[in-house]
Amino acid sequence: MTNDTLKKLEAARAKVAALEANIAAQRSKELATLPGRYGFDSTDEFIKALRAAGNGGGSTSGGSASSGSSAPSRREQSGGGGGRRRRAVITDETKDQVKALVEEGRTGAEIAKSLHISLPSVQNIKKQLGLVKARGGKRK
Repeated sequence: MTNDTLKKLEAARAKVAALEANIAAQRSKELATLPGRYGFDSTDEFIKALRAAGNGGGSTSGGSASSGSSAPSRREQSGGGGGRRRRAVITDETKDQVKALVEEGRTGAEIAKSLHISLPSVQNIKKQLGLVKARGGKRK
């Protein structure tokens, strides 16, 4: 009985090892296709873009001179579509900036663009700060 259990255990370990090797091979293939899938000609260009994105998109002292180039980004080239956007962090400073821009007479769209936040975020901040007019009445 113990012998059978040990054989099953060894068979299960061999199966797990084979599955892990299969996953590693698939992962390698998928990673190799990433640069081309996102419009890069080489893995080096892709890695530079990832590093720039990890640093907030700006160039760093250790980065290459090309990271701050005036060439349009992939998102700009593709018309702005694509993956999910990162959520903006709305701080008290952001709320103060929204308030100041509202008081200057800027539109919600202008505020959203200048602060790099969404229009609904601007609207929510304005609502929190009491900067929006109440609607005429309740609808049924």
